[in-house]
Parts: sequence; C-alpha cells; structure tokens
Amino acid sequence: EMEDFVQSSGEHGIVVFSLGSMVDNMTEERANVIASALAQFPQKVRKCTPMLHQCTFNLFNSTLRHPKTKAFVTHGGANGVYDAINHGVPMVGLPLFGEQRDNLAHMKAKGAAVVLNFLTMSTTDLVNALNSVINNPFYKENVMRLSTIHHDQPMTPLDRAAFWIEYIMRHKGAKHLRPLAHNLTWYQYHSLDVIGFLLACVLTITFLVIKCCLFCYQKFVKIVKKKKE
Repeated sequence: EMEDFVQSSGEHGIVVFSLGSMVDNMTEERANVIASALAQFPQKVRKCTPMLHQCTFNLFNSTLRHPKTKAFVTHGGANGVYDAINHGVPMVGLPLFGEQRDNLAHMKAKGAAVVLNFLTMSTTDLVNALNSVINNPFYKENVMRLSTIHHDQPMTPLDRAAFWIEYIMRHKGAKHLRPLAHNLTWYQYHSLDVIGFLLACVLTITFLVIKCCLFCYQKFVKIVKKKKE
C-alpha cells in the first residue's frame, strides 16, 4: 500500500509529514494553515508537486528512505532528525517544545533544514520553506554530506550490536563492564550518607553561631549593667 502510494506520486515525489507521537491535537487555525500550504503547493512549485503522506511508526522509516521522498516536515524530535540524516532527506522544522528547537537549530546551522515558528507561521511561510528544501540543491547536498559522515563507521550498527551481545556471552555477563553503582548499598546509592554528613555540618555550624551570639549578648548585657551601676 505504501509503495503504491509513493509510486502514484510520479516523478514529483512525496513529502513526509510528522509531528511525533506527543501531539494528539492541533488547533483548527494551525491545521488550516498547514492544509492550505500543502493544497497550494502544486501551484507554487511548478516543477515539483509533492504529495502528503502521514506515516505510522511502522511505515515511517520505509517512507523516509524511499528515493522519491523530497522533504520531511518535522517537529524536530531527536529520532526524527537522526532518521532524516540517515536517509539524506532535507527538513522543514516546526519545533514545538523541549529539545526540538535546539535540534533544529543545529540542522539549520548545517544547512540541512529550514526552521519556522509553528505558532506564528503563515501559509506562505510554509510554502516557501518547502519550496526551498525541495528545489534548492543546497539543502539536499548538505544533508547528504551529513548522511555520509553518519554512515562512515567501521561496522554497521547491526554488526556492532551482534558483537557486543556475543562479547557479553563470551565473558559470562561481562561483570567488569558493569557500573560500580551496582556495588553500592541503598543508602549510598541515594547519597543518604552524604546528605547526613552535610546536614550534620550545617547543624553544627548553626549551633556554634547561635552559641557565639548568645555569648556575645551575655557579655554585652553584663557590660551595660556595670556601666549603670
């Protein structure tokens, strides 16, 4: 079904649109801005008529890696950004919260994305952003450069995972790699001994300060009484 959808786009390709799993609703006004931009896009970009495909998690990677995918409209989550780099797809970023603004700021600085403000962008802004990442080779070249760097590894992730699984099996659980935190007692793990020590220091200092103040006060009172006598 996914392949049929992609092939039906012809030579123009597709745009992958995803705002992640944390966004379960959107205001009607924002939805209309996005829908209007995508509806107008064929008229704005004559040489490219991208189509929209909202992906489930199962279809996401398959769709993003497809050679007909021209752009990725994303909220800027870490997984989505890495997937776009992995498959060499330029991005239009619509950050919503958390680390997403920072993730997309890095992509913008690398020339792999155009970033918009989700709350204030207009239909024209989104159309222009998509037009840029699809038709300007600058963005595709930059994201492909990042993808090449990302893939330049001594072994594939699958081979690396297989190696470490076998390594742990060969060394009977590889206890020498376990964090030393596993050897701590429960009160050490929660730093209760450190908290107790610091609390004792604070109480001791407070006690000494109070005693000094009382001593000085008593001396002062005695001096005043002697002067009155």
